[in-house]
Amino acid sequence: MTWSPPTPQPAAFAGPRRIVIAGGGTAGWMTAAALARTLGAVAEITLVESEEIGTIGVGESTIPPLVAYNRILGIDEAEFMRATQATFKLGISFENWRVAGESYFHSFGGTGRDHWSAGFQHFWLHALTQGYDVPYGEHCLELKAAEAARFAHLPDDTMNYAYQLDSARYAAFLRTMAEADGTTRVEGRIAAVELDTVSGDIAALQLADGRRIAGDLFIDCTGFRALLIEGALHAGYDDWTHWLPCDGAIAIQTGSVRAPLPYTRAIAHDAGWQWRIPLQHRQGNGIVYCSAYLDHDAALQRLLDTVEGDKLVRPNPIRFRTGARRRQWHRNCVAVGLSGGFMEPLESTSIHLIQRAILRIARMLPAGRVSARDIAEFNEQQLLDMEQIRDFLILHYKATDRRDSAFWRHCAAMEVPDTLAHRIALFRETGRVFRKNEELFAENSWVQVMMGQGILPQSYHPVAAKLRKDELEHLLRTVRESVARTVAALPAHGDYVARYCGAQQPVAA
Repeated sequence: MTWSPPTPQPAAFAGPRRIVIAGGGTAGWMTAAALARTLGAVAEITLVESEEIGTIGVGESTIPPLVAYNRILGIDEAEFMRATQATFKLGISFENWRVAGESYFHSFGGTGRDHWSAGFQHFWLHALTQGYDVPYGEHCLELKAAEAARFAHLPDDTMNYAYQLDSARYAAFLRTMAEADGTTRVEGRIAAVELDTVSGDIAALQLADGRRIAGDLFIDCTGFRALLIEGALHAGYDDWTHWLPCDGAIAIQTGSVRAPLPYTRAIAHDAGWQWRIPLQHRQGNGIVYCSAYLDHDAALQRLLDTVEGDKLVRPNPIRFRTGARRRQWHRNCVAVGLSGGFMEPLESTSIHLIQRAILRIARMLPAGRVSARDIAEFNEQQLLDMEQIRDFLILHYKATDRRDSAFWRHCAAMEVPDTLAHRIALFRETGRVFRKNEELFAENSWVQVMMGQGILPQSYHPVAAKLRKDELEHLLRTVRESVARTVAALPAHGDYVARYCGAQQPVAA
């Protein structure tokens, strides 16, 4: 008896033909651009936004997955960077975090050469016991290139990078692309969300002028307001401020005063931290603070006293609660961006979480009735992403030797999630870090931040001790020399940006 494969029966697409995106900004237009390019004429995509409602517009610093996201959409990198006045980013400089006056660098990519059984940190740790005194970061290409303010695209993408960009310009760039691919933009303020009286799903958006925008699947990109997922469907919110106590931020843009650096700065102060993000045409600045230890007026004054360059806009105050929506896909509504939760911008993850949600929507788009299993899987994956990022952020606050203010004493003393406590204890005892479930931050990110915050392992993998002292010295020396040669051959970052995607003449150093 032979097996005969079933003959597929042609059928019309019965999934959500009408996809309605509520809200524009980065989240809305990233969603529209991706779905319009992916689905083509299979679905009708409508985006509703109002010019009366501003956007947060703070997410200017990104991480490497955005490079892949833009490539998936077929975006020409130089064109995109020119349109968004973007620069390249090799990592983040953390200043005053472990103790005031010291800094460390969280770079993208890897450090040194791993063995299949153990990461490079184990060989470096063993070398320390042999009298080696070269810092761990000296073996990292991205870190040394950042310190030298150099950059270029290298063969086989051996230099890992992200972008520092103008998020409002990025939204406008994606809007042009999405509309060219068939997205319909509707100008109007959402006055009410109409629910189906039988199913409880969202049936339509009611606009202030009386228009009704009906749909099958709704994407909530309304930011902190979460008009659909929370306002209409009451999905619930888990507050994480007991672990991440900062609850306020103020952003301001200033003119450039020097050539742009290929990294973002995160500068801790006595009740939070400040950011500096260099673009081609300006610098993004901001202060993040905990209102229990620093009030808004004092935070604003501190920001204004420390920014460089002419102030280009009025300060933009932002209040937030770090946490996650309990159900980010509920009924026929999916939250994307701030409507789904908020991770403070310490590790530049806001745009990444938008991207992850969009890709999951595209992969799980139903061909017919929305599957409850799809919804459960989406929610589990999205929450796991946010919990892993949450733990990584908490690490920066918890692992500190600072005791110079009430804020830092609170952070050092607070209890942390069991998942993070385990990671810290494992690394401290063994030097090991394990990446789980394709989480965002790889082993080297955890190693750099944990050691940068003062956690030095008490032991290392025995495979490192197999090397004779001369073999170990040769390994470390060849890594350092390779990094140094590559960095020396790179052009200045500002010059490379000007040639590759310059939207204006570079500022003299």
